[in-house]
Amino acid sequence: MTGRTPRLSRLRRVVPEGRGGRPADARAARPEQARGAKPRRRGTQPKVVALGGGMGLSASLAALRRITGDLTAVVTVADDGGSSGRLRDELGVLPPGDLRKALAALCGDDDWGQTWARVIQHRFQSQGDLHEHAVGNLLIVALWEQLGDHVQALDLVGKLLGAHGRVLPMSAVPLELQALVKGHDPERPEEVDTVRGQATVALTPGEVQSVHLVPNDPPAVPEAVEAVLDADWVVLGPGSWFSSVIPHLLVPDLLDALAETKARRVLSLNLAPQPGETEGFSPQRHLEVLGRHAPKLALDVVLADEAAVPDRDSLADAAKRFGAAVELAPVARTDGTPRHDPELLAAAYDRIFRMHGRIGPWR
Repeated sequence: MTGRTPRLSRLRRVVPEGRGGRPADARAARPEQARGAKPRRRGTQPKVVALGGGMGLSASLAALRRITGDLTAVVTVADDGGSSGRLRDELGVLPPGDLRKALAALCGDDDWGQTWARVIQHRFQSQGDLHEHAVGNLLIVALWEQLGDHVQALDLVGKLLGAHGRVLPMSAVPLELQALVKGHDPERPEEVDTVRGQATVALTPGEVQSVHLVPNDPPAVPEAVEAVLDADWVVLGPGSWFSSVIPHLLVPDLLDALAETKARRVLSLNLAPQPGETEGFSPQRHLEVLGRHAPKLALDVVLADEAAVPDRDSLADAAKRFGAAVELAPVARTDGTPRHDPELLAAAYDRIFRMHGRIGPWR
């Protein structure tokens, strides 16, 4: 475990507890191994897999790396905007942006980790073709082309950065997100249109009814499926609900793995509705749309910020349909922005892992 000790926070249980990744291999050496320190003994910490994309997944990873060194991120690959979209269109590769953000979030708090986090997040500013390309995107794509293997290349980048965990794409093929949106055209507020592309869906002024992926039966990366099946805990969210969280449930092999795994599953809710995508959504409505896309999904814990839940009974009822308990904790930054505090979120996760039982010998 690296970083400062998480500040203690008190979780409030709203309903009774519900029912009860593959470790990084030698190519994805942990930071203490890269610096010559004695490696951690396996079996002394939980194996955690975090699913998501973008800044939401980054927030979760920044917290989780503080409480376990056996951490795997499974990242959505439907991004089609910005630098990622340009590289995807020009080279036919997976969009690297969310993968890059996950790697940056797994960098340590020491000089090595923070330097590399800044480097891979750096964007060129120019009048030419490099404008707004992120260094990490170019590095990841270059290694994909050199090695011809998505997983091996990402493991190598993680080793270079001293990442506190492993990063995997959820699928080895680029995916297109499509959504049915009511009122996408403000002049036709009652009509439902098909909106294509993650960037467009995220910014729609209309109401997203549902999303699906193209292709609609995408293959999962085998290492990602194995990580979910081998985990002690699987964390889903926070993040853009329709474009980063739900897509994992639309990959059949991943959804099957979530159903079959003996791991406990925690859903981490957002701090506030996202303009465009979930404008006006209550916490319980986030759960309702999740259930519509994956009716058989079971959860053990729903984590929410205590200040972001005005109707605790309604959230508890919605969580109960998944077989889950609700845990409320202060996990937001104190600066008034709807962003998670990594130490508070780490304390919340750690408390949940301890309170809701364990799988395997890590406690």
